[in-house]
Amino acid sequence: MVHSMTAFARVERAGTHGTLSWELRSVNHRYLEPNLRLPEAFRDLEGGVREALRQGLSRGKVECTLRFVEENTGKPLQVDRERAAQLVAAAETVASLIKQPAPLDPLAVLAWPGVLVADAADPQALNADALGAFTQALEELKAGRAREGAELAKIIDERLASMLDEVTNLRQLVPEMLANQRQKILDRFAEMKADLDPQRLEQEMVLLAQKSDVAEELDRLTTHVTEVRRVLKAGGAAGRRLDFLMQELNREANTLGSKAFDPRSTQAAVNLKVLIEQMREQVQNIE
Repeated sequence: MVHSMTAFARVERAGTHGTLSWELRSVNHRYLEPNLRLPEAFRDLEGGVREALRQGLSRGKVECTLRFVEENTGKPLQVDRERAAQLVAAAETVASLIKQPAPLDPLAVLAWPGVLVADAADPQALNADALGAFTQALEELKAGRAREGAELAKIIDERLASMLDEVTNLRQLVPEMLANQRQKILDRFAEMKADLDPQRLEQEMVLLAQKSDVAEELDRLTTHVTEVRRVLKAGGAAGRRLDFLMQELNREANTLGSKAFDPRSTQAAVNLKVLIEQMREQVQNIE
C-alpha cells in the first residue's frame, strides 16, 4: 500500500497534573522535515520525537504541536520565598526614589509570575506521558496517510485504465489512418493530373510509414503502465519512483504527438498527456 503525505491527527490525554494534547499535520515535501513546537518544560522530548518520526515516516513536512494545560485544582499553593523577597527588595528600591510612594500590596506580589507556585509535577513522568501520547498521535497520522494513499492509488489506477484504452484504440486505428493517408496522396496526384510513378508512390508510402510508426511508443506506454501498477501494488516509499515513471510516460506521449499525421492520433496524444498530468498531480502527494 502506498501512503499519502497529507494527513492530520490529534490526541488528548488527561492526567493528574494536567492535560496534554498533540496536533500533527503533514503535507507533501521532497524529504522528511519535522517542525516541532514544544513548551519549554518539554524540550527534552525533542530527540525522542524526531527519532520516532524518522522511524515512522519517509517523507513529508510534519508539524508537531504539543500543548499542556496544568491542573491546579485541589493542589496546595506555595510561596517561593526567595522570589518574593527579591521582588519586595526591588520594589523598596524603586519606592526610595519616589516621594510618598504607595504601600506595597501583598496581593500584587503574589500575582507576580513565579511567586505563587503549586506542587511541581514530576518532569520525567510528564515527559513519559507526552511521549506516549505522541506515539499514539503518530500512529493515527500514519493510518490517515494510509487511507488517503489508498484513495490516491485508486484514482491513479483509473487513469491508467483510461490510458490503456487510448493506446488500444490508437493501435487499432493506425492501419486505417495509413490507408487514408495513402488515398490522400493518390487523390492529390489525380487533382494535379500528374503521371504517377508506382515505384515513387511506394517509396513515399514507405517513408510515411516509417515516420508515422508509433508501435514502439505504444509498446513503451503499455510497459510503463504495467510498471506503475506494480509499484502501486508493492507499496512502501514509492513516490519518487512513481514521479520518474510519470516523466517517462510524458516523454512517450510527446513523441507520439510529434509523429501524429491524423487528427485522431493528435487527439489521442493530447488525451494521454491530460491523463498523465492528472496522475502526476496525485503522485506529488505520495510518500
